[in-house]
Amino acid sequence: MLGWELPPHNSGGLGVACLNLSRALARDGASIDFVVPYTAEHEEIEFMNVLSATNLDPLFRYGVGAYDTKYVDAALIPESGQNHIQKVSIRKIQQDYCKFVEDYLMEYKPDVVHAHDWLTFEAGILAKKNYGIPLIAHVHATEYDRSGMNGGNKLVHEIEREGLLLADKIIAVSKATKNIIVKKYHIPAEKISVVYNSLDEDFIKSTYTYDDQDYKYLETMKHFGYTIVSTVGRFTIQKGLGILMRAAARAISKNPKLIFVFAGDGEQRQELLELSAKYKIAKNVVFTGFVRGKKLRDIYQVSDIFVMSSISEPFGLTALEAAHHGDVLILTKQSGVSEVIRHAFEYDFWDEEKLADEIVAVSKSKALKNTLKRGISEEYHKISWQDVAKKVEKLYNEVDKHKEFC
Repeated sequence: MLGWELPPHNSGGLGVACLNLSRALARDGASIDFVVPYTAEHEEIEFMNVLSATNLDPLFRYGVGAYDTKYVDAALIPESGQNHIQKVSIRKIQQDYCKFVEDYLMEYKPDVVHAHDWLTFEAGILAKKNYGIPLIAHVHATEYDRSGMNGGNKLVHEIEREGLLLADKIIAVSKATKNIIVKKYHIPAEKISVVYNSLDEDFIKSTYTYDDQDYKYLETMKHFGYTIVSTVGRFTIQKGLGILMRAAARAISKNPKLIFVFAGDGEQRQELLELSAKYKIAKNVVFTGFVRGKKLRDIYQVSDIFVMSSISEPFGLTALEAAHHGDVLILTKQSGVSEVIRHAFEYDFWDEEKLADEIVAVSKSKALKNTLKRGISEEYHKISWQDVAKKVEKLYNEVDKHKEFC
């Protein structure tokens, strides 16, 4: 396995998906060496070997560049353990990562190399070209997704293209992602298998008790009849948050008892703050900053409605997390999770008027809210990581026909 992050040292859903898939594969008997581009303890991971490709602190390796690819070539990340400040770029980290993988392959010969997203594709290509090892390319997001379907970094496009062309099999996390791979990279559809993500197993099993003191203001406003609408994620163009803010202004004009919670951080934070002031809804908008763990779960718990406003969202694990806490879901038709959740309102990412109407409709109808909550509760339980693992094992067997995996 070639990945870029694992919990608790993750900045998003990629690490969560990698952890849950690997754990499910290990339960079926797979032996996994998982390579990450940093050095850190993963004390709770006993079902596989976690290998460190560099001596970077996990805080640095994803700081700027990994998920905002306009900074890929910029030297912005300080390398740890140095007496002087040395700047390294994502490209330098990727080079070190490839060197580590090459040294590893000189000693070990895995049956399959499974590479997650563009950040590790070059190392996967190296394994395929130089050592003839079957390559699975797992696409959690393309550069088209990250750029809001609007261009993106040409270098990243080329890395994605080569990885997808050379891969023996490709896993896409949704039909929408598969369609992008086929249309933008001209990859044969039969080479791509759609394998949906599931809800984080640790999220379900971990002990959790809601603390109404964490968001006492929101609880107080709910007591006075306000509906809480939340969204969670990086503040980037991909997430469509500017459109959500405009929809919020429309919705508030029809129902003033709405509060919108923007949980996360990113390059658009200042822009979103200014938009809330411009539309004169700042008193109805709460910015929490980056949250994780219990405080993130408390946001889901206090919320009534969860909006995924992404211009392009390959899957969207946060929607499943919100569903687990009983939120009504409003999803863009451009999100992969909408392919598996039917009891949710949908809208095209650009249609702020429809989004506003859907928010108002749920906020004003207790019967509608309860009907949607019941339907979602039945749906999100149907996908399990063990089922995901079975589909991946089938692909492993297809690319290495001489062995039977798991």
